[in-house]
Amino acid sequence: MMRLLLALALLLAPAAAQADTALIAVAANFAKPAERLIQGFAAESGHQIEVSTGSTGNLAAQIRNGAPFTLFLSADERRPAELEAEGLAVAGSRFTYAVGKLVLWGPDPRWVVIDPATSLNDPELKRLAIANPELAPYGRAAEEVLTALGVWEAVEPKLVRGEDIGQTYQFVASGNAELGFVALSQVLDASGSRWEVPQDLYTPIRQQAALLEPGEGNAAAKALLDYLRSEPAREIIRAAGYGVE
Repeated sequence: MMRLLLALALLLAPAAAQADTALIAVAANFAKPAERLIQGFAAESGHQIEVSTGSTGNLAAQIRNGAPFTLFLSADERRPAELEAEGLAVAGSRFTYAVGKLVLWGPDPRWVVIDPATSLNDPELKRLAIANPELAPYGRAAEEVLTALGVWEAVEPKLVRGEDIGQTYQFVASGNAELGFVALSQVLDASGSRWEVPQDLYTPIRQQAALLEPGEGNAAAKALLDYLRSEPAREIIRAAGYGVE
């Protein structure tokens, strides 16, 4: 019996030794899909993943200030490229894991946005929520759309800006803004008024992942980065309302 227990311990030891824990930074728009992806990944790999979410701009600032993140799932391609150029992300690790889609949405069906310019110019629209363009790529995309529609000057006084797309969604869902530009992934099953913005009205939201310098020796972070490229992960990402390249 003792020899049997020892043999089992030796067999299990390599698997336990290979399991690792990674702290990753995830853009707010991708928080829910990340949960689903991580659940499947952890069950298959045995690795543990801890997540911190926020606006892409704020997360990038935390990385520059020494936050011990091992992997960055950004909402754009600019910040990961900058971090790579600064030596804070591992060269050659970047790739586009998802392409975001922007939606004008409100929970009240009376705002049916067949003609978005008419809805946005409606005097009964008191507040329009967008994410802060300085911090969040979805906010920058919303600004581009409003400019393309020729309504930026008219709606600018009505804008309420969320720190990230999660807060922007809360402004609208809570009724603090009648309409808002949010991520399609946030309102896939929501009722109300919705206009999926044509993607030729804004710069493509290519969301890139990058292995960060603290993650270079972290097995969990590297394995998760590989998993994001797999077809099962891509299926989850598509189902969550994103494009893939």
